[in-house]
Amino acid sequence: MTEHERFIVELAQAAAAVTLPFFRSDIGHEDKGGAAGFDPVTEADKQAEAAIRKLIAERYPDHGVIGEEYGEDRPDAEFVWVLDPIDGTRAFISGLPLWTTLIALRVGGTPTVGAIAQPYLDEIFIGGPSGARLLRGGAETPLKVRACEKLTDAVISTTDPNIFNGAELGAWTQVRATARLARLGCDAYAYAMVAAGRMDLVAETSLKPWDWSALVPVIEAAGGKVVNWRGQKPDDGGQVLAVGDERLIDQALVTLKRAAL
Repeated sequence: MTEHERFIVELAQAAAAVTLPFFRSDIGHEDKGGAAGFDPVTEADKQAEAAIRKLIAERYPDHGVIGEEYGEDRPDAEFVWVLDPIDGTRAFISGLPLWTTLIALRVGGTPTVGAIAQPYLDEIFIGGPSGARLLRGGAETPLKVRACEKLTDAVISTTDPNIFNGAELGAWTQVRATARLARLGCDAYAYAMVAAGRMDLVAETSLKPWDWSALVPVIEAAGGKVVNWRGQKPDDGGQVLAVGDERLIDQALVTLKRAAL
């Protein structure tokens, strides 16, 4: 692994040391959504991001950081770490091991190293210049997407259809009706399954940079592709389409493009 890939493992492990004692405990949570709807945050989110930021500041004091809980610090730096300490907080507070810690390193604005970590399952999915791999139980397993030529054969996912607006929901419904099987509620863990060759497509909207930046290196190093709903690089529009087999992109975009931002 490269220096930054090894460091991202350290960051994931540091976050796990914080989050695991809170998981399936009696810890409460706050609702930061207000009138916009239920949007929980826990003390585990805050402490995990603080732990990650501390290590980054010690190792790379000139690097920038963008995090869900504590905002931006030098976001225009050449090297910027993008953090979501607990992606899937609803799963976390429900005791479901589908939440993940998402960590990415952007170089010149492009995500080049990413980690999707699920510490309760002892899994860290990593993607970067040296390839894609799953770290589990001290062993490394290469990650590789699977071939899936037709959307009719695809296993697809989104976290919750309620995240879509009217046009987006119509587009997702058509994609879902075409696919072989759809699974819901997996949050970022679904993207890890695309990289691992277990699922074929994930489509979501309203994602922030910390929600999608880590996914790109992991999936693309495993042979897949991540685009927005216009078929371009993901952006601040928040609409993301991730596939294991690039041949699925055009088939999904037939409908998704109609709701593209």
